[in-house]
Amino acid sequence: MNLYDLPAQLPDDELAETLAGGPGITIERIVSTGQVSPPGFWYDQEQDEWVALLTGSAILEYADGVSLNLRAGDWLLIPAHKQHRVAWTSADPPCIWLAVHGALSGK
Repeated sequence: MNLYDLPAQLPDDELAETLAGGPGITIERIVSTGQVSPPGFWYDQEQDEWVALLTGSAILEYADGVSLNLRAGDWLLIPAHKQHRVAWTSADPPCIWLAVHGALSGK
């Protein structure tokens, strides 16, 4: 398996694939090609999320008004229930994200 191998034809929707998991943890690859969160929508997840942007660039917004411009190589830890949304993703190159969901912050 290779994180950078993409299907010849990417779907119109964001592609999310579970790579591995176990009790309380999920690792997934997400491929975005211009997709964003719907207007007014905020993720409010039950678990922490560690996410790394492997290719492309993106803008992540928090409900408190903080906005992060992400580029390839950037990573962050989003605590459980920290409301956030994806405001922009590049299409060319596509965004390849590696995301780990679970009890990660030690809280």
